[in-house]
Amino acid sequence: MPDPKRPRVSYADAGVSIERGDQLVERIKPHIRRTRRAGVMGDIGGFGAQFDLSSLGYRNPVLVSGTDGVGTKIQLAIAANRHDDIGIDLVAMCANDVLVQGAEPLFFLDYYVCGTLDLDVAERVVHGIAHGCELAGCALVGGETAEHPAVHPEGDYDLAGFCVGIVEKDRIIDGSRIRPGDALIGIASSGLHSNGFSLVRRLLEGTGTRLTDRFGQATYADTLLIPTRIYVKPVLKLIAEVPVKGIAHITGGGILENVPRILPAGCAAAIDTGSWQWPAIFTRLQAMGNIAEKEIYRTFNCGVGMVLAVALSDADRALQSLKRGGEAAWIIGAVVSHSGEPVVLLNP
Repeated sequence: MPDPKRPRVSYADAGVSIERGDQLVERIKPHIRRTRRAGVMGDIGGFGAQFDLSSLGYRNPVLVSGTDGVGTKIQLAIAANRHDDIGIDLVAMCANDVLVQGAEPLFFLDYYVCGTLDLDVAERVVHGIAHGCELAGCALVGGETAEHPAVHPEGDYDLAGFCVGIVEKDRIIDGSRIRPGDALIGIASSGLHSNGFSLVRRLLEGTGTRLTDRFGQATYADTLLIPTRIYVKPVLKLIAEVPVKGIAHITGGGILENVPRILPAGCAAAIDTGSWQWPAIFTRLQAMGNIAEKEIYRTFNCGVGMVLAVALSDADRALQSLKRGGEAAWIIGAVVSHSGEPVVLLNP
């Protein structure tokens, strides 16, 4: 029994408000319900989410899962007070990873941790997560919100996401069918996506550049915080129309580190760096830090968010499918016999 003579200490005194957490759940329910899709069972608020695979009509299904965050891009979003799109980044990083194996994203869960729960900021973040799920065609089935006042300072938060997708076993895309002579198609990125921001922040600080400074017709904040493009719907449509042999999501490590992940033994990638034009922000960042060519290609996506391997005879059909899906895409190189380096940059 509590001692009536001693001061009483509550969870709120430690910096954690159960009431704010309950209020947030009520505020985000409408956003979550917009993402419902076939297979979802129950409603938000349970201890676990249920999903009925039998309703989807797969013959020999394989589940594909992925988890990721958005790194220190969150620090720029916080500094600029722009919280509406960072949730799209979170979904994109997970859903695009699931997609590269040919899988359709089914459902998504998020983890939001902060110092002190700001209901308005948290709702804006979850609204973005829900919008990202709509773009990816997956359901937001649950998540976790945590206050860690001893770990995160006032106004600070971090995110993690978890995505599960499904693919027929005989339709898994794993790169094993890639051969020398295949074409490599690059799909345009929307900007930096969610990688390289520790370097970006150092470059901004080192040059005295502020997020509010002008960059072309916009500001640095406008340009750097463009959300990661979600490729799910156009690429799934492409897979249904054209045999795709391999897909690389160009995230941390850039083109140099990610394309080799899908290449079988004996194969390398010859990338023609003159086959697409860098968005201006990459040229600016390279100049700000005097970044070497090889370093920038293994740090940033440089304007290419995904690379697909298809037979050369299927390349034109693939490009047309992507164009109909609203994507800008180009043949950026070819698969060649391995010659020492897994990626060879031509015309650097």
